[in-house]
Amino acid sequence: MPRYLSSRIQRRIFEAYKMSEDISRLPPEIQQRLLKLQQLQQTLQGVMAQKQQLEMQLGEVEEALNELEKMNETSVIYKSIGALLVKSQKNTVTEELKERKELLTMRVEVLAKQDDRLRTQAKDLQEKLQQDLRPVSGST
Repeated sequence: MPRYLSSRIQRRIFEAYKMSEDISRLPPEIQQRLLKLQQLQQTLQGVMAQKQQLEMQLGEVEEALNELEKMNETSVIYKSIGALLVKSQKNTVTEELKERKELLTMRVEVLAKQDDRLRTQAKDLQEKLQQDLRPVSGST
């Protein structure tokens, strides 16, 4: 989403100002909206990257929990703490992983809401920019 919005708006700008590629010739309000849209897109990309990373971690935690379920209570389990592997109890590791899963799930949900909000703001701003540029393109 972030890239196609930018390219569509840039195309409209270049169509409206065929003689010049200088954005500084645009009215200050449009310049501000373009800058805001660019900032929203960058923020959205960051949120999407964070969400993707957390979803990967969540998948790893779920996979570990599935493997723990297959093991019996007397199985030897080691957990990673930094560069060390430390012997641990199955129930302790299971509880820690369940807590981690809950936390990751919550964080992914928060990022999903933020993603939706940013997409809506970017879409609204794009529509305003297109409206602003319509009269300009009609006068050339």
